[in-house]
Amino acid sequence: MAHNRYREAQPSGENTIVDAEIAQLTAAGVEVLPFLRSSDEIPTMPRTAKALLPVSPIYAPRAQQQLSRLIEEHRPDVLHLHNPYPLLSPWVVRTAHRHGVPVVQTVHNYRQVCSSGLYFRDGVICQDCRGRALGVPAIVHRCYRGSRAQSALMATTLAVHRPTWRSVDRFVALTSAVADHLRDYGIPDERIVVKPNGIPDPGRPAPLGDGFLFLGRLSPEKGLDLLLDAWRRHPDGALGPLRIAGDGELRPLAEAAAEERGDVTFLGPLDRAGVRAALEASAVVLATSTWHDVLPTVIIEALASGRPVLGTALGGIPYLVGADTPREPAGTGPARVASAVPGDGRATLPTGAVTGEAGWVVPPEPAALAAALPLARAGAATLSAAARARYERTFHPDVVTGQLVDVYAGLMSARTPATP
Repeated sequence: MAHNRYREAQPSGENTIVDAEIAQLTAAGVEVLPFLRSSDEIPTMPRTAKALLPVSPIYAPRAQQQLSRLIEEHRPDVLHLHNPYPLLSPWVVRTAHRHGVPVVQTVHNYRQVCSSGLYFRDGVICQDCRGRALGVPAIVHRCYRGSRAQSALMATTLAVHRPTWRSVDRFVALTSAVADHLRDYGIPDERIVVKPNGIPDPGRPAPLGDGFLFLGRLSPEKGLDLLLDAWRRHPDGALGPLRIAGDGELRPLAEAAAEERGDVTFLGPLDRAGVRAALEASAVVLATSTWHDVLPTVIIEALASGRPVLGTALGGIPYLVGADTPREPAGTGPARVASAVPGDGRATLPTGAVTGEAGWVVPPEPAALAAALPLARAGAATLSAAARARYERTFHPDVVTGQLVDVYAGLMSARTPATP
């Protein structure tokens, strides 16, 4: 299991998922050899190692040497890669293949194409680098870490490693939207498996509370400003309480809303017990991202707690709430989703909105979200049991771990023995 951990000062869902996946696989009887590096190592590196950092995303020679030794000593059946940047490099795919080891990669973002990995720039969805041999727009706009030089390096890395990514034996797409992204990149269907992340079962859901919960990073792409714009279109108290939990650069926006209105409460950052309490106090969880959010874990937490979700029709959100159908590649137009619940009052939903198995998705527009808020509050009890059922069927650790073991087994059965 290969992963370059993000800095601990930067909360990372990927780090959490990798740790959980290792634990779940081990519990299922899989022998896991962690091949982990952390960006926190960079400040303490020797000067010679730091001098090589600019080229590490392309090659990372030390990581290739260490991986070769690990493979030669343990002869693993599969290499499972998560994030390779900056200390591992996509070159680990080539190193594994040189030793006859097939590679699985879980795709957490859009960095096969986009230097920032988000398809999001200056507050709006951006796909200017799609289809280009070299992501020149990323360099012009300093998309990677706000630096033109580092953006040039990342754009070059993506160009160099296009053949590397296309040689990966199996991609794990966290949602159907990520699968669309990979197909658009040129990956054939037979090498893509849709398998979401799972979270531990919190147990039997508590009775529904009241109102709405927004839980997540308070940054522009998560759509807090969109939510507050929609919320203000209703009289104070008309929708019940809105609880906002999290931290980030838009924290002043959340604090101001709580000062302005009696029906808004800012909870700040929460620990696990606090998250559980906030979920139990609420009836509907909000996921109002304005980018193609890959797999917001808060939605899975909501479903596990029997809370339906009202979200935007972007990225993986329709898939998570069971409202996705085949659609255009991400960014080319609104999702073509169809109602999954008979008699759900679809005619009363705003244009482009839909009721799914475990929630509702709407276009990322204040008017559409404002129109859906009272409908979601009124329909929460109807979809609560379906939300929990979707978690048990699709996102429970036993389910997703079994799917991952099946991916490994399929590669092992098709594997051509390496030449000694």
